[in-house]
Amino acid sequence: MILETTYSSKENKKIINDLVGKPFSLIQSFKMKGIGSKRMIIDDVSPNLSKYLNSVSDLSYGSIELRPNGILLAINKGLRNFTWIIPYYQFYMYKTNGVSIHAQGKFVHFKNNRTHKENKSFFDKLTHLKADYDIRFPHVDSI
Repeated sequence: MILETTYSSKENKKIINDLVGKPFSLIQSFKMKGIGSKRMIIDDVSPNLSKYLNSVSDLSYGSIELRPNGILLAINKGLRNFTWIIPYYQFYMYKTNGVSIHAQGKFVHFKNNRTHKENKSFFDKLTHLKADYDIRFPHVDSI
């Protein structure tokens, strides 16, 4: 599900909290050494996400926030912000010349550059959280 989050609203906050859980507390985020990625350059997206990218030749940026039951992938389009809500049970990540996030029949591919290398520890945290979630709640196809 993709929401426009340029302006905060109670409805959007409730939808996000219902799907991926409430944000980590300040103490938890300190223990985890951060819950957000640095800004990354979006290299490619699926056709059904192309309307959320800049239409001119400007670079499109995205970032990821960790939640207890999923992730929030934020995409900036000019002065507007969009958030793609991805629960862990729908989330797949592939490391192919950068990082590709897949869920709900859509994907976002982040460019392999300096910011990608700076986010290595973040992607390690993301992988561990996803693995912990899969252990706690096994999928039907993994049994």
